[in-house]
Amino acid sequence: MGNILEGIINKQINRRNFLKASAIGAAGLALPGCSSTLTNAGVDATAGGNEGQWITAACWHNCGGRCLNKALVVDGVVVRQKTDDTHEDSPDFPQQRGCARGRSHRKMVMGADRLKYPMKRKNWAPGGGNKELRGQDEWVRISWDEALDIMASELTRIKDAYGNRTFFAPVGGSDSMQAVPRLLSAFGGYTARWGSVSWGSWPTVYSKVTGQPHNGASDGNDRFRLRESKLIILWGANPAQSSQGLPTYNYMQAKKAGVKFIVIDPIYTESARALADQWIPIRPATDTALILGMAYYIIKNNLLDQNFLDNCTIGFDADHLPEGADPQDNFKDYVLGTYDNTPKTPEWAAEICGISAVKIAEFAQEYATTKPAAIISGGAPARINNGEHLPHAMMTLAYMVGNVGIPGAGVSPNMHNSATNAGPALVKAGGNGMPKIVNPIDDSINSGEMYDAILNGKYIKQKGEIRDINIQMIWTWFSHNLNQRAGSSQGIEAYRKVEFVVAQNMFLTADAQYADLVLPVTSEWERLGGLLTGNREILIHYRQIVEPQYEAKDDLWIVKEIGKRLGIDPMKVCPVSDGQQLYNQLAGAEVIKEDGSGYEKLLTLTAEDIKALGAEGEPQTGRITYQEFKEKGIYQVPRHKGDKLEFTSFEDFVADPANHKVNTPSGKFEIYCKSLADNIEKVGFTSKSPIPKYEPSVEGYEDGQKNGYPFQLITIHYFRRSHSTLDNVTWLREAFNQECRLSAQDAAELGIKTGDIVRVTSQHGSVIRPVYVTETITPGVVSLGEGAWIDMDEGNGVDKAGCTGILNGPIATGQGHTGYNSCNVKVEKYDKPLALDVNWPQRIIL
Repeated sequence: MGNILEGIINKQINRRNFLKASAIGAAGLALPGCSSTLTNAGVDATAGGNEGQWITAACWHNCGGRCLNKALVVDGVVVRQKTDDTHEDSPDFPQQRGCARGRSHRKMVMGADRLKYPMKRKNWAPGGGNKELRGQDEWVRISWDEALDIMASELTRIKDAYGNRTFFAPVGGSDSMQAVPRLLSAFGGYTARWGSVSWGSWPTVYSKVTGQPHNGASDGNDRFRLRESKLIILWGANPAQSSQGLPTYNYMQAKKAGVKFIVIDPIYTESARALADQWIPIRPATDTALILGMAYYIIKNNLLDQNFLDNCTIGFDADHLPEGADPQDNFKDYVLGTYDNTPKTPEWAAEICGISAVKIAEFAQEYATTKPAAIISGGAPARINNGEHLPHAMMTLAYMVGNVGIPGAGVSPNMHNSATNAGPALVKAGGNGMPKIVNPIDDSINSGEMYDAILNGKYIKQKGEIRDINIQMIWTWFSHNLNQRAGSSQGIEAYRKVEFVVAQNMFLTADAQYADLVLPVTSEWERLGGLLTGNREILIHYRQIVEPQYEAKDDLWIVKEIGKRLGIDPMKVCPVSDGQQLYNQLAGAEVIKEDGSGYEKLLTLTAEDIKALGAEGEPQTGRITYQEFKEKGIYQVPRHKGDKLEFTSFEDFVADPANHKVNTPSGKFEIYCKSLADNIEKVGFTSKSPIPKYEPSVEGYEDGQKNGYPFQLITIHYFRRSHSTLDNVTWLREAFNQECRLSAQDAAELGIKTGDIVRVTSQHGSVIRPVYVTETITPGVVSLGEGAWIDMDEGNGVDKAGCTGILNGPIATGQGHTGYNSCNVKVEKYDKPLALDVNWPQRIIL
């Protein structure tokens, strides 16, 4: 490997030889005792000498950061990466720095384990062949012509036999990756997938209660207003690990300004270590009980902001219900136990959530008497079965004390780059100009039902409507459907049932591993380029970094070629060229005026610029030239405290609710929300009352006490990867082994110590992992990072990688969100060894 590095540094290696050498070198990195950390004291770390070019690279995976990532390209090879150095760093004008994940992209894009050629399963035949061998079969290299002919032939055969509803295309990836639905829609349609994954139960609840669409960007305060808070409660939020980019940095600026932080989480997280003045550990899926106990204390101690409740909400008490509502169905009487004879006292809540009644009362007192105070929730507390009550209760708690709509206050489901910088985008891209193609088929299956629907042929369309469905083809692209949805073991059964499975991917992920046909695709580094919107203040312009690797093709090229064989005009599938799409985005890019009064064009585009893009359009004048934007790779809006661009959600409404009504039936925040209850009822899985209540989660704490699976599993975002992306990168596998975290108390009772291999089993599957024993996790709770690539032992049905999708059950509740943090498990010592992840062989095929 040292010779490889020296060759790269001295630029004496071409792309093909580099890739061959990388494949050989990667095997060496997997040897015990070998390190992947390579240094050379003679390397110019700043610019790579006078040779090579720094190019802004896409950091496209879904961590939410969208940081600035640059690659040094020498003779077509990426030899180094760096992050933002376009200006001096300061709290008011911070650099957009990348993390370990973004800075390891070259090890992914140019990895030896890239899918290099089209392949088919050795024992595949039209109709499926030996379908049970999916996931175990050998692979045979084929030409692109053969692969495309197989696709066209199977699409035609299956459509003729079963109709278009038989095609299942679970959408994944970013908007630029939606090539497959375009082709299938033009071919007559397909069955889609739906459901909330990242945000849990927040989306529908938030939009119905507040009247504002849930998009993350309009919820809460921008980073300057956040510094005005007196108290910030991070509720199930760990931005240091799950919100890449600037959120943690912005929180640190708030802390320097004197803001107190309280963290509520089953784990003493990295964010808690950096920020927390107080950590309140809690049992997963019991947050609503804690909130109700706080509400009881606030009511009984006359800490309500009655003026706010009267003017800005409906449904808190019997005197403020909408016409036609049951007088008993108000929040105050529910909390006091007026009709159900169960007062939601701190003592009642303590029995459920595991926090002492004294601590609940103290917390309620502090929150109710501190203004402004902000509750900032991650998605984790709402990623539970029957989870709609949690966001509804959390918002109600803030309304009770009037901690909404004033700078530094608020209650918001914030993660990703908007977590500390809410507000409308200050700079934004234009649209790409690609017209939509409508899917003629209205079948769409919820994530919690999709595998059962494939296996058993039925799904719930809506309440009272159960549809028959016969899925015979699964087509995935730029996603990891089988790995990242709950019920992966059942998913493997489903993949082995249908007649044809095809995957477009860069690597042999689970979707590709269990496919019949694999089509290698390019990464964003191998494509023309585009624009990325990160936090509200930045717009990034990434460009092509390297030529397509091996025989990888762009997704749109693939579907256009298949379309030709099906008799579909390529212009119907993709009528706008890549260059024209990029021009449209650039020409339509806008930036806020300094006085905040509106937007103006961001870019000056000359006739030469437009010609170089291969596009048609008119020259224009903007704030900066395209060449400057292209060279820097980023435009960042200058900010300072007191500018005209600060933001707090619902500020106008709270200041004047009569003249700035929110978009709900009542024009107010709806503690009593009939539209929410009706929506959940219509979905057809479960029901919800119009007011927030405590409902034990399916596979929550209460179930675990009686079903033989006494531990609660929580799935965390992990430094090693972004969801499942980057899990194959050896640098990251070496730095962050996939461990099961267990409390010291539980470990002592089980006779387990750090480094032991444990088997974690739920009602849905089993995984094995090394254990890490710690005092920083609540007893009764175990955690695993989500996104590990399934590595199934076919002999015993146990996943060796620790994929949480194996453990999570495909349970459809509420609005159809996935309850990743409602999962009962048991933990036991496993008597077989397991190599460190970095020492596992890479999935190198051909």
